[in-house]
Amino acid sequence: MSLCINPLCPSPENPENDNYRFCQSCGSQLLLEDHYRVMRLLSDKTSFGKIYEVYTRSTPKILKVLKEHLNNHTKAVELFQKEANVLSQLNHPGIPQIDGYFQYQTSNGVKLHCLVMEKIDGVNLEQWLQQQSYQPISEKQAIAWLKQLAEILNIVHNQGWFHRDIKPANIMLRNNGQLVLIDFGTARDSTHTYLAKLGEGNQITAVFSVGYTAPEQASGQAVPQSDFFSLGRTFVYLLTAQYPLRFYNARDDVLNWREAANISPNFADFLDNLMARKAADRPQNTEIFLQKLLQVEQIITAPKTTIISHKFPRGVAIVMLLLIGGVLSFGLSQLPKLPFISHNQLEHLQLAKTILGHLNYVKTLTITQDGKTLISGSSDKTIKIWNLADGSLIRTLSGHNSGVIAVAISLHDQTLVSSSNDQNIKIWNLETGELIRTLTGHDGAVWSIAITPDGQTLVSGSGDKTIKIWNLKTGQLINTLTNHLSSVMSLAISPDGKTLVSGSNDKTIKMWNLATSKLIRTIQGHDDAVISLAISPDGKRLVSSSNDKTIKIWNLATGELIRTLAGHNGEIFSVAISPDGKTLASGSGDTTIKLWNFNNGKLIRTLTGHTTTVYSVVFSPDSQTLVSGSSDKSIKIWRMQR
Repeated sequence: MSLCINPLCPSPENPENDNYRFCQSCGSQLLLEDHYRVMRLLSDKTSFGKIYEVYTRSTPKILKVLKEHLNNHTKAVELFQKEANVLSQLNHPGIPQIDGYFQYQTSNGVKLHCLVMEKIDGVNLEQWLQQQSYQPISEKQAIAWLKQLAEILNIVHNQGWFHRDIKPANIMLRNNGQLVLIDFGTARDSTHTYLAKLGEGNQITAVFSVGYTAPEQASGQAVPQSDFFSLGRTFVYLLTAQYPLRFYNARDDVLNWREAANISPNFADFLDNLMARKAADRPQNTEIFLQKLLQVEQIITAPKTTIISHKFPRGVAIVMLLLIGGVLSFGLSQLPKLPFISHNQLEHLQLAKTILGHLNYVKTLTITQDGKTLISGSSDKTIKIWNLADGSLIRTLSGHNSGVIAVAISLHDQTLVSSSNDQNIKIWNLETGELIRTLTGHDGAVWSIAITPDGQTLVSGSGDKTIKIWNLKTGQLINTLTNHLSSVMSLAISPDGKTLVSGSNDKTIKMWNLATSKLIRTIQGHDDAVISLAISPDGKRLVSSSNDKTIKIWNLATGELIRTLAGHNGEIFSVAISPDGKTLASGSGDTTIKLWNFNNGKLIRTLTGHTTTVYSVVFSPDSQTLVSGSSDKSIKIWRMQR
């Protein structure tokens, strides 16, 4: 059946419409935009619009039409158009793909606002739970779904948006098991106080979702953490099969839901943290959200493992790429002279291969000095060793009890070092994969590691705010540095092995005399956590990246700021300098990799291909290859095309 969407049509379901381009009852165009034919009305119960199924050739799509009485409300039209704008900027299987926004005029002059998007092959979670006879989901299922949704929100938030209307009805489950967040009409700039004023007379109060909306959002002050509150309430519903406000005690202002859910106290604590009344008490970003969730999952699945809970800083799950301090920045004089990429050649850098093998985020990467072997560390708790030439897997190393967040290789022998959320450091024989020893002593996740050029000393930075210096050969602890006020997220060592640099969640960079462990200076300049560091091969310049979305280049000898690079739209999780010192690469939460002229700070090129956060980037020793790792679980190899 071909439907007419003219709200004034006397017979929109006229059976004769199937054979014509114009409605046989009112004369309105039936083939919208010359290729969308409306087949059936799916819903007219929403306060905002009508939902239809349309076909373009044989492909079903969803058509949303703003209800005509809202056409004169500027804000309502703006919100409707905003959904098209938001979706057009987001690319992820958990977000509906947009076909386009257009205005349609009926034969009698009524103008309708229309939005066409992908039709999701599934049901929303409210419908799904009904199909399950209202049987609550398991804790395992809840964690798996929360991880999916956190990854989706990571994309949304890193693009500068937040959803504002998360609830079971706005989360769909594809037939392949992928969750999809729908209905972005209230994203970012919507004003719920305005909508509430419109609501009583114009029936659009459903934009405010009672029971799921955060307190600050109810007052018109939504923030990204408002999405976390709504997610928490959504999972109360899924875990109890009962409407969240059924558990609300107004006198004490508490939600007494825990006894109705068959879950562990740790997971219940996590959900209560998402639903904290004050936004500041919830996870401050999706990275912290994910790391806390992974920590809870580890406690649940491995109860015998000793894991101490910490309040994780911004930018957790951050990979300290030891490209300079541990791998590429030292001993270059001992390497044979190799061809380097000039900046005009970088235009020919192309995606050569995508490696899939990890089951979770690829957090850290490094390449051996001969350029033959790639090592990756992942949130799936494994380290994988790959043949860089063809991308084949050589071996997998298992031993950490939580996600691997940093790896480094000693220059002079086959020693591989890894660190993890499990608070441990492991030393491996790279050639055989044999575990040599485990170093313990940190009381928090070990976010960063670096090895001195002579291969004698290992340095580690942790969530316990300390830096530890170890004898790499014996595993003996040499010294502990305690000057940072928050987690030590990144480390780098100068090519001469004399200077250690550390970056912290306290927003500072500190320079140390590695031989004496004395603090040389503290550098301030970033507005947020310093999460990656690199030192130029000549030892003269330091590069830092931050959650403040900037890269800063400093004079290593004086601490003077040389320049600030801006251009990323998300946190910058990794920086790497090419071995010739001419090119800087950066990986970001905005899903892109940017290549910069290291000498003048000019942007050379932006590489796209990852669908979620780029956590790690590393150059090969000959500068002919760049490798990147992402929360989309993939490793991408970018090569020069000759």
